[in-house]
Amino acid sequence: MTPDERLLPLEGVENFRDYGGYAVPGGLRVVRGRLWRSAHHGGATDADLARIASLGLSAVVDLRRPTERANQPSRRPEGFTARVIDCDHGDQAEPPHVAFLRETDLSAQSARAFFLDYYRTAPFEPRHQELFSRYFEALGEGRAVLIHCTAGKDRTGLLAALTHHLLGVRPEDAAADFELTNRAARIEARLPQVTEALTQSLGRRPSETAVRAFLGVEGAYLESAFAAIRERSGSVAAYLAGLGVDDRATGRLRELWLEPAQA
Repeated sequence: MTPDERLLPLEGVENFRDYGGYAVPGGLRVVRGRLWRSAHHGGATDADLARIASLGLSAVVDLRRPTERANQPSRRPEGFTARVIDCDHGDQAEPPHVAFLRETDLSAQSARAFFLDYYRTAPFEPRHQELFSRYFEALGEGRAVLIHCTAGKDRTGLLAALTHHLLGVRPEDAAADFELTNRAARIEARLPQVTEALTQSLGRRPSETAVRAFLGVEGAYLESAFAAIRERSGSVAAYLAGLGVDDRATGRLRELWLEPAQA
């Protein structure tokens, strides 16, 4: 699949795309059209909802904090029956990226440092671990799943990358999927609007360079997360086993989610 083939262009939902379809050694590939990722759905238009309804989702994993869900409630298609997986654990304080924006010097360097630190700790957040575990349980049903957070790039990107690792996707392809956010999120087109919104909210104007760094991702972020996982858990496989995805479950998920590359 080309990057363009992965994207599902919607009017009010950013970064909506298929993270299946990647090749796996042995002449296999991840199933297409059943693994979806996106930003939040609070601004979904009726046309967007119709497109989402056509995907036949069985589960939607909302990785956001309770405050984020309350501030931007998800719109759902008419007759929506998919199971929603979310989590109310954790504090009710503002999300860490909001606190960062209020407290930092809003430079590109501080944004990068924030995200490198965030990715080192995110895999071990109890809330994330619960949600990740329930997501992998949903994958065991073999039906279409959507994962999303607010921007669809950090929490969502980490969970998609863990899925790719589990299924045997080549690291370079997993990294390319992660970095596709920099195109799919329409960063350059949204930059002026986001910069102005932050200026109004914070009372000071961040540089466009800083906002661009905040809206995008770098491969180093994902590398930071996986390095922390290996350091604290011993291996990615051991980390996944801690989420309930042991060798037997991994084998089952590979049976469900891999198909011949020429299918």
